[in-house]
Amino acid sequence: MRYDVVIVGGGASGLACAITLASSQGRGWDWAEGKKFLVIDNGKSDLNRAYLKNAPGVPMDMLGTELLQKLKEQAKALSKNVDFVEDTVVKVEGEKGNFKVHTQRGNVYEAEYVVLASGFHKFEIECEGVEVVDNPKSPKPGRVMIKHDGDYRVKEGLYVAGLLAGVSSMYTAAAGSGVQVAINILSEWAGKPIVIHDVPEKK
Repeated sequence: MRYDVVIVGGGASGLACAITLASSQGRGWDWAEGKKFLVIDNGKSDLNRAYLKNAPGVPMDMLGTELLQKLKEQAKALSKNVDFVEDTVVKVEGEKGNFKVHTQRGNVYEAEYVVLASGFHKFEIECEGVEVVDNPKSPKPGRVMIKHDGDYRVKEGLYVAGLLAGVSSMYTAAAGSGVQVAINILSEWAGKPIVIHDVPEKK
């Protein structure tokens, strides 16, 4: 199947990216309508072990597993064009507009853009043009990140988000980087800088 954006990883940054992309639809922006998004996740997000007490905007004492479910529901509520697949990505090949994402189960997904958001524990995906280095912001040794241009772009059409991009291992930091990657992609489609703000309807 073909998607406009394939997101590798369904944790804080991957889901935040999907939510922001989904929220661009239904606003009358011709360049956003009909775009399809896929999140491929193997269920190993660190949020599964989290207990959130200091995340702005998140109710205190929320379990990470509960938050993950709410994020998925939010993405689906914003657009019917967001799909979720439980699988492990093993290879990403190609270039902007013509990426192929291969999974452990033998599936191949085509995409215009790919976002790598699979966490900082390791990176074993075969992917040309990716340079894996030590993660300087991790409180624990042995964590990794992917080099990027400072705007989360690894190369044209390929972005990295979350802990794999070298942000601090806090939920809001990781989620924020996923939002920024989505905004970068949307801005490329629009041909100008884009932000998505909602305001209450006037009564």
